[in-house]
Amino acid sequence: QVQLVESGGGLVQAGGSLRLSCAASGSILSVYSMGWYRQAPGKQRELVAAITSGGNTNYADSVKGRFTISMGNAKNTVFLQMNSLKPEDTALYYCNAPVRTPRMMRETHWGQGTQVTVSS
Repeated sequence: QVQLVESGGGLVQAGGSLRLSCAASGSILSVYSMGWYRQAPGKQRELVAAITSGGNTNYADSVKGRFTISMGNAKNTVFLQMNSLKPEDTALYYCNAPVRTPRMMRETHWGQGTQVTVSS
């Protein structure tokens, strides 16, 4: 069984910063990539940023230049540094990780979500 545990959400004023963390554990042989998605009330879940185990990154246009995604040395932890936060960044942020299991199966797992609220 695979678990993704997120931390770091909270309430911050516009212009402030937050750092999200996500750690994957359990039956994982390797991680293909890790990423962050977000879902605001009444909106669809959207990709915020993702990083492959090789270090390639991808960002939503709305966060480019403000957010930075990075992966820990153990390749099972991902961080999202969020600077210059805006009220429109308010959402529930989910960690996502496609992994390879010891049975050589590809599985995609999600965290439980961490709330980010940006006040104006």
